[in-house]
Amino acid sequence: MTSSETSTPPATAGGGDLVPFRTAVRAWFAISWQTFGGPAGQIAVMQRTLVDEKGWIGQRRFLHALNYCMLLPGPEAQQLAVYTGWLLNGTRGGIVAGGLFVLPGMLALLLLSALYVAFGETTVVGSVFAGLAPAVLAIVLQAVVRVGRRALHGVALVLLAVASFVALSFFAVPFPVVVLAAGLLGWLLHRVAPHLIAAPPAHASGPEGRTPLIPDDALHSERPSGRRTLRVLVLGLLVWGLPLLAVVLLTGAGSTLTQQGLFFSGTAVVTFGGAYAVLAYVAQRAVEDYGWVTPGEMTRGLALAETTPGPLIMVVQFVAFLGAYRDPGGIDPWVAAVVGALLTTWVTFVPSFLFIFLGAPYVERLRSNRGLSAALTAVTAAVVGVIANLALYFTTHTLFAGTTPTTWGPLHLDVPDPTTLQPAALAIALVGGVLVFALRWSVLRTLAVCAALGLVLTGLL
Repeated sequence: MTSSETSTPPATAGGGDLVPFRTAVRAWFAISWQTFGGPAGQIAVMQRTLVDEKGWIGQRRFLHALNYCMLLPGPEAQQLAVYTGWLLNGTRGGIVAGGLFVLPGMLALLLLSALYVAFGETTVVGSVFAGLAPAVLAIVLQAVVRVGRRALHGVALVLLAVASFVALSFFAVPFPVVVLAAGLLGWLLHRVAPHLIAAPPAHASGPEGRTPLIPDDALHSERPSGRRTLRVLVLGLLVWGLPLLAVVLLTGAGSTLTQQGLFFSGTAVVTFGGAYAVLAYVAQRAVEDYGWVTPGEMTRGLALAETTPGPLIMVVQFVAFLGAYRDPGGIDPWVAAVVGALLTTWVTFVPSFLFIFLGAPYVERLRSNRGLSAALTAVTAAVVGVIANLALYFTTHTLFAGTTPTTWGPLHLDVPDPTTLQPAALAIALVGGVLVFALRWSVLRTLAVCAALGLVLTGLL
């Protein structure tokens, strides 16, 4: 590796907290209750709070961490929280940031799952959902604009984002292929035309001209080593596997709880491509192979996950709750349902902590590699196209009651049926767009107004 490819950035303060730990905990607690709208909205919330408002981390540093998390299986927004928490306060900071990121959504969806089992659907609940779904559409579109504005700083990256969107939306190219192709193209552009992929000069200042606590070029002081890696790996595997082992010993190898623990442990390490790519696989297995939920319940579970804070993949908790309740294996159904939901949440998210604590010190040392940085910059541009694809998905399935899967040669589209346009959903989506784009309202305030509109308009129509 040549000297032109690498440099040695300054290190951040060794071993101590860059932000007082209590201050960081309060910030992550506040962030955790605003993480609606899937990964796009969640990343936008962290961007606004950590980069724009508090100035704790520089813009390029934030995007570098995001790039790494995009390459991992699992919920990238939660992994980004763990990574940033680790940068600010070490291992305990990562644990708190990642844990708080999941906790509100876990508690909310656990309660909603119990209410669903106990009471089923009601008109009031359906009306609230009818208002929340279009609001989420507006929030995701806002995130597309925000992330794109910061990540697409050249024509080549804009074209890459567009190509990513087209590949996913119209040709059904798998997400991992899009990411790998983008990274390879970014590396090639760095070799042949580096000016097309080079990042613009970073704005080193945070709010009011202050320098971020973690500058773009600073290096984390925790150095990677074989001893540290082995220690983190062994401890992480024990924390991940011991609850599952306890369930196997207590309920048997063939119980529903054991099946759920093993299945969702597997999905945590092999599923790439964000929540929707994961859910396509989960829905197939959970509905067709295991029979834990029906296709309609899978859709309703996703709607619940979309209207609670935290990662969308939290819908697996709903699936596990219903599956364990219906086949408790000789124990009380409610106890089985709660254990299944909590176990599934545990084995789904613990690997995210393990991936970050194992890889982050190495990734920190690789930030100075310009070829790798160019590849990850291209991945970020492709991710803008991915988020735009999610926005299209929301639009199609929120504003229209019916779609038709259509194939024309290599094209694969879900074409909406114009006769199934939902006037109430369209009206609420437009109101949500005005609130978040023109009036710049907060996520929670927008959701509250749109939920109220859902109650009113659904009753009228």
